Amino acid sequence: MTKPSPPPARAFALAPTRGPVFGRALCAMVTPFTGSGGLDLDGAQLLADRLVSAGCDGLVLSGTTGESPTTSDTEKADLVRAVREAVGERASIVAGVGTFDTRHTLELASDAEKAGADGVLVVGPYYSLPPQDALEAYFRDVADACGLPVMLYDIPGRTGVRIEPDTLIRLAEHPRIVAVKDCSADFLGAHKVLARTALAYYAGCDEHNLALYAVGAAGYVSTVANVAPERMRAVLDAFDAGDTAEAARLQRGTAELVESMMASGLPGAVTAKALLGDLGLPAGPVRPPLRPAGRDTLAGLRAAHERLTA
Repeated sequence: MTKPSPPPARAFALAPTRGPVFGRALCAMVTPFTGSGGLDLDGAQLLADRLVSAGCDGLVLSGTTGESPTTSDTEKADLVRAVREAVGERASIVAGVGTFDTRHTLELASDAEKAGADGVLVVGPYYSLPPQDALEAYFRDVADACGLPVMLYDIPGRTGVRIEPDTLIRLAEHPRIVAVKDCSADFLGAHKVLARTALAYYAGCDEHNLALYAVGAAGYVSTVANVAPERMRAVLDAFDAGDTAEAARLQRGTAELVESMMASGLPGAVTAKALLGDLGLPAGPVRPPLRPAGRDTLAGLRAAHERLTA
């Protein structure tokens, strides 16, 4: 009996790629506060100008590192206006607007647009744990109502819900959903979305910057760039210049500081602000319930930073 032939392989057409719509090297900027805990707009302008002058193509405001859960709606809009004034058109501004309440998210998106943002970062609704169909409807509602391009923020470790690759692929059909900040640590899922969509993919975990860039990501949204913007960008510059060995060397060189800032048991907002303050740069305290880094932690951060930037 003749053995049946296997079915023919299904054709798989790669989607066209989209350029880095917000730039390649983006910093998830801290939100500077005064010593008494108020919003430090002068400090935000100084820090934003320094980051852009040091090579950041864009700034993501009021994200996780920007302590968005503890800043008011007014503070978020004021921050966008102040940073826009400081950097002008030298860099893109993406404003974090995602919440666990669709109505509130829509209000923040409208505020960000009026304040001068170039795009909005929309995290999945946290705490309520919506299923994928509800999650998709949430993002579509925001994109429908907002006049700005949307960057989806997939960070299941904080929200409790993954934006599944198939959901991202469907959402990519929306004309205003143009980018993803990926903190899923799912390389296979990222490859699938990169192959099937034109979404601009941004690494949201600094240890993945080069790996995702090498397979077609647009760049990164980096917390470590708050304190080492030139070093983080140098990885992408080397890769673009065709020196992949140098890009790999530079990426490996960031590992100690990335680990110290992002895997020490403290949020990146805490470690970034500790280092910025130690460097004499605007940062100020974190807002409760976060607490400042201790002396020993700061000493370790300082040592790792000095070794990277020496």
